[in-house]
Amino acid sequence: MTQLASSYDPTSFETALYDAWEKAGHFKPSGKGEPYTILLPPPNVTGTLHMGHAFQQTLMDALIRYHRMRGYDTLWQVGSDHAGIATEMVVSRNLALEGKGETRDSLGRDGFIAKVWEWKAHSGNVIEGQMRRLGTSADWSRSTFTMDPQPSAAVIEAFVRWHEQGLIYRGQRLVNWDPVLKTAISDLEVESVEEDGFLWSIAYRLEDGLSYEHVEHDADGNETLRETRDYLVVATTRPETLLGDTAVMVHPDDGRYAHLVGRQVVLPLTGRRVPVIADDYVDRAFGTGVVKVTPAHDFNDYAVWQRHQEEMASPINIFTPDAKILSTSSCIDPLNQSPPGGDVKLLGPVKTVVGLQKYAGLDRYEARKVVLAELEDQGILVETRPHKLQVPRGDRTGQVIEPYLTDQWFVKMDALAERGLALVESGAVGFVPPNWINTYRHWMGNIQDWCISRQLWWGHRIPAWFDDEQGRIFVGRSEEEVRATNGLPESYPLRQESDVLETWFSSQLWPFSTLGWPDEAAMAARGFDRYLPSSVLVTGFDIIFFWVARMIMATDDLVGKIPFKDVYFTGLIRDSQGQKMSKSKGNVLDPLDIIDGIALDDLVAKRTRGLMQPRAAEKIEKATRREFPDGIAAHGADALRFTIAALATHGRDIKFDMSRAEGYKNFCNKLWNASRFTLMNTEGARFDGAPQPRTDAERWILAGLARVAEEARQHFAGYRFDLLAQCLYEFVWNEFCDWFLELTKPALNGDDADDAASTRHTLLYVLEAVLRLLHPLIPFVTEQLWQQVAPRLGLAGDTLCLRPYPTAAEFAGDHARADADVEWLKSMVSALRRVRSELNVPPSKQVRLLLQGGQESDRDRTRRFASQLRFLLKLESTGWLDAGMPAPPAAAAIVGELRLLVPLEGLVDLDAERARLDKEIARVAAEKEKSATKLARFTDKVPAAVVEQERGRLADWNSQLAGLQEQRAKL
Repeated sequence: MTQLASSYDPTSFETALYDAWEKAGHFKPSGKGEPYTILLPPPNVTGTLHMGHAFQQTLMDALIRYHRMRGYDTLWQVGSDHAGIATEMVVSRNLALEGKGETRDSLGRDGFIAKVWEWKAHSGNVIEGQMRRLGTSADWSRSTFTMDPQPSAAVIEAFVRWHEQGLIYRGQRLVNWDPVLKTAISDLEVESVEEDGFLWSIAYRLEDGLSYEHVEHDADGNETLRETRDYLVVATTRPETLLGDTAVMVHPDDGRYAHLVGRQVVLPLTGRRVPVIADDYVDRAFGTGVVKVTPAHDFNDYAVWQRHQEEMASPINIFTPDAKILSTSSCIDPLNQSPPGGDVKLLGPVKTVVGLQKYAGLDRYEARKVVLAELEDQGILVETRPHKLQVPRGDRTGQVIEPYLTDQWFVKMDALAERGLALVESGAVGFVPPNWINTYRHWMGNIQDWCISRQLWWGHRIPAWFDDEQGRIFVGRSEEEVRATNGLPESYPLRQESDVLETWFSSQLWPFSTLGWPDEAAMAARGFDRYLPSSVLVTGFDIIFFWVARMIMATDDLVGKIPFKDVYFTGLIRDSQGQKMSKSKGNVLDPLDIIDGIALDDLVAKRTRGLMQPRAAEKIEKATRREFPDGIAAHGADALRFTIAALATHGRDIKFDMSRAEGYKNFCNKLWNASRFTLMNTEGARFDGAPQPRTDAERWILAGLARVAEEARQHFAGYRFDLLAQCLYEFVWNEFCDWFLELTKPALNGDDADDAASTRHTLLYVLEAVLRLLHPLIPFVTEQLWQQVAPRLGLAGDTLCLRPYPTAAEFAGDHARADADVEWLKSMVSALRRVRSELNVPPSKQVRLLLQGGQESDRDRTRRFASQLRFLLKLESTGWLDAGMPAPPAAAAIVGELRLLVPLEGLVDLDAERARLDKEIARVAAEKEKSATKLARFTDKVPAAVVEQERGRLADWNSQLAGLQEQRAKL
């Protein structure tokens, strides 16, 4: 083994170590021990990993490495998702950037899909390479893509089974329609945004010249308006959709209009007659109290139509798939390539709808302008006023979503949701933190049928075939199966459904499709029975409905198991200011840039690439240069991983501050230097087994190891990575590096050869245990250091990955007395070093120490630790002042009841020491006052132990204050 480098440089060993781990097969399941499985939320093959991926994958890897070291049979199932909509968008954009004139439509379905597979091959390799750089200890031989043959077979099987059970059906429903993507999207993919708009009031003439006396009153019942009208004033935020109105609606208790319910109005611009209906949905205080009903383009209006079908005509769709006005030659289903005749898409018999032709081909917003102009020309646009409204926008395109009436495929969710909720309510699937069950419960209790079809090319094509001659639909695992089952010869024409399934349909099968289902041979080979359910799912709370709930429901229904035992919901990574990371804001951090570093100009170019607006690019460039004037230095994977663990609280948002990463890089450097100290002081040494400690310092550090090992076990069990990082950091930095290494020096440099040998053994033994404790969080630097330490302890095996994780029992012993004694020694050393520092005494200069007061235990410890005190504090001599003996002018410190006096003669200016004592007296007096105030506020409900502890603190402050004041009086 080569000698350890003099400085910590993660770039010199991280990649080589990972290659060695993977080549040796350390990440593959062992087949022995209790199984422990984690499912990777498969990243989309649309680009590269971001900080959110790095955050979750670090925590997953820590769990896998920890359980592997504990002897579990670990499987980290990784892979990637085909991401239908997102991938089509990326590949279409890439085609445009190539400038060859190729588009999705020009290539056709097969040609475009071939382009997508090319993109997947490139992007998938990039993602896996990034995961390796982060240290992901996954079984890459099992990596699965959702469009691979095995998971694709699972998708078809699930669809067919649910269709056979009546859970999947095809129907005409109102869906969220993205007119840019030209596909339906789910409610979860729609963002409601408050925007400035207008409320237009339009006069709808009553039928046959009918008139009525219209009366308005104020809030106090006073009449404010009385006039004769032959129209109703309808308030709307979407005047262009009046072309598809099938009714106007009032509240049943609104006396202004009650007598008109059942009559008809003439629809402006079209001449069609539509009824006046009454429904509780109307808000009498909104607008005029009269609203239009357009069932094909509003979800609430569609629900109204379902309640009033006998009074109203069928819903009328007026839009094409790209949100333009239909012409009169359009078909019933605008998505159908071989339509029957008709004017518009209707739910029910074909009817002729007049008034569309003159607007045909106009975009919805252009049509709005034309409609408003014509309404104004006709004198029936009564009022236009500003209005705040909630606008639905697609989360991918940012376009305004249209409620759209189409034929789609749906999954009935009521029975599935009932079971899915029961599994979580019963604790069969646990949520961490547990409060997320409230969100889950609310959504599952209000679930709607799931629209699973998408009008895309990239994805799992729906296994359904249409018999256009007889209007039949067949569902099967293949066209051959459909023909055989239904006795259809090869010559009989069938047309496969062109739609694909939404991405989340295949993702919901991830827990078992990756384990070979439904092929029994594949299930046996991949360990279906052994690795399902998985142990924990680590995911963001933002996909609790998209993915988590659906996996629970699908796994339960299709294979009769739960998908996972625990779900650990992480917060969402934001920048140091708490802002969401996004390309448009220019605050995105690439995890590889933190690991490897990036120059400022390269970072600027990366953040502004692809931005169309020069002003936005300029703003982002200025912000980047201000935030990272020197670019981003290389921190290494371990520093990033430890930062992530330290930030992993159970909160919803996690602020990533680069300064934290810098601090944990220093931590890795501290560990490196401590290891160099240990190796230099154990050169040529060889030890076997656990040490038999001879010194109190050895026994003290072993007691600390037992405590921190137990704390680590508890924090791993509770998914408290933040507390885990904190306890390991404090032990390694403070106890091991700062104190134990210092406390070993008297023995290592002393005359007792046995003490020195024992200390060397314990140094190596404790360092090796520290490396094991830290390995799940910072695997690279710990492995690199362990390779140097292991030979000196005669340890078998060639990797830290497979060493057992430390347990408290491993360091058990009767160390209580040593623990207390060394804590006393630390207090003495700290107190005297503080005095030396405040007096500006050079480190090499020896001082005299006088001791006064204290207990018999202080005298005993002073005798036993005389050599350590002399060595660590550079003491010229130590003496005791008996009670009543006058003390010379001296700098004082207090440890318990023991007064430590450093005579000032020849050391310092007495005036400066008086000032120092005054400052210390003020500090101690303030602490005493705080403690006394706290005690005074305690009630009877405060535990006795807490009260007693605070009384002890107050007594200690009193003792310190009295000693300091006495010393001050002598000066």
